[in-house]
Amino acid sequence: MIGRQKEEEKLNEIFHSGKAEFVAVYGRRRVGKTFLVNETFKGRITFHHAGLSPIEIEGKGALAAQLSHFYTSLKYQGLEGEKRPETWFDAFYLLERLLDKKDDGSRQIVFIDEMPWLDTPRSSFVTAFEGFWNTWGCARSNLMLIVCGSASSWILDRLINNHGGLYGRVTHEIKLAPFTMKECKAFFESNEVRLSDYDIAQSYMVVGGIPYYLGFFRKGYSVAQSIDDMFFSKSSVLRDEFNRLFAAVFERPETVKQIVRFLFTRRCGYKRAEITKATGLKEGEKLSESLNALIASDFILKYVPFGHSKRDAYYKLVDPFCLFYLHFADNKDSLTSDFWKQNVSSQNVVSWRGLAFENLCFQHVAQIKEALGIRAVRTNESTLIKRWGKKGMQLDLLIVRDDNIINMCELKFYNKEFVVDKAYYKELMDRQGRLEEMIPPKMVVHQTLITTEGLKYNAYSTVFSNVITLEDILA
Repeated sequence: MIGRQKEEEKLNEIFHSGKAEFVAVYGRRRVGKTFLVNETFKGRITFHHAGLSPIEIEGKGALAAQLSHFYTSLKYQGLEGEKRPETWFDAFYLLERLLDKKDDGSRQIVFIDEMPWLDTPRSSFVTAFEGFWNTWGCARSNLMLIVCGSASSWILDRLINNHGGLYGRVTHEIKLAPFTMKECKAFFESNEVRLSDYDIAQSYMVVGGIPYYLGFFRKGYSVAQSIDDMFFSKSSVLRDEFNRLFAAVFERPETVKQIVRFLFTRRCGYKRAEITKATGLKEGEKLSESLNALIASDFILKYVPFGHSKRDAYYKLVDPFCLFYLHFADNKDSLTSDFWKQNVSSQNVVSWRGLAFENLCFQHVAQIKEALGIRAVRTNESTLIKRWGKKGMQLDLLIVRDDNIINMCELKFYNKEFVVDKAYYKELMDRQGRLEEMIPPKMVVHQTLITTEGLKYNAYSTVFSNVITLEDILA
């Protein structure tokens, strides 16, 4: 298992706690939650059930379909002589009967996968589940209940942050994050996919650290060949993924997609009021739910630009898959099956690489801090958006440190060493001067270059106090 050692250790530690445990595992769809639980407890799971996708069972029969499927799981795993449940109260009673029958005193693991899908409209699922855990499950010292779901906001709202009968009942929560680039490299190596650091970065910029997507990069193929296979060929496996992704996870998928498409139009993102105005969505609870759901699933990021107050928070699209899909594949059915191979050096692709690399760096701040030798220093990461009359300045990554230093980061994706010329040197010094006007005298600005292959030495290269490369991020 790649990159999940801490989560695996935590789950095994919980397994041996000797008391009733209720574990919630959540994270973006396709990130590997089910794989983590199944691999960690292979051969040790007493009862396993996965909800049916709402895409397949829309309509009035959703509750009956979920109950029927749950009953099938119960029968397959040992339940005998019981009728099909008509309600979730009946279903959890049957689960209690099955676990009683199997109980030999050893640890029992109950794994309910994609739990949010079971909570169909007017099903009373949460109430029935609450009764199951509070009345029966929490008193079983040998029971370890693991629930899992891609609808992260549902897990957070209905379980972890529940203010009703399930308040404080979750004993452990595990949020499974996408792979880092280093973990992507290990994943490729385990699949015998040989890629340079430069191409590993490109693969991350296309699909992020999502194991399911990374699995489509093929042994013996270039990155360009794999991208065409995934997005542009006639049988492309990810051509419809964008729609499936949101339909399977969000209660209001069309609303969520509308927000995502709007956020895509500006790399720094938008304020909440701008989202409301542009999309026509009304201010209120439903907009908050949609934004919070996107944040919880790592699709968007809420942040405060440098020098702004919390009231000026921005929402920014950061999911690499969505950014790539909306840029190149959305509503573009006329593209050729070898589009990427044909356009790999086009200006459109070159410009996209620059923007995508900025996003990659923002998602690897921990590795950048490690390379700077400031892992233990408290920091705040942000961007700077500032206008002076008709002109303005945008700095894509500022690392504001508690040791009175600000790393003003320049992010450059090049296939060779980056060169600083006289004009660019003057531009950098002008930006630094403007930034210094905004900060306290006690703080010092360190210009920092984050790039692929490093910096070429010349008369102007000393403008950078620090240089970080892909090799450092992958270290």
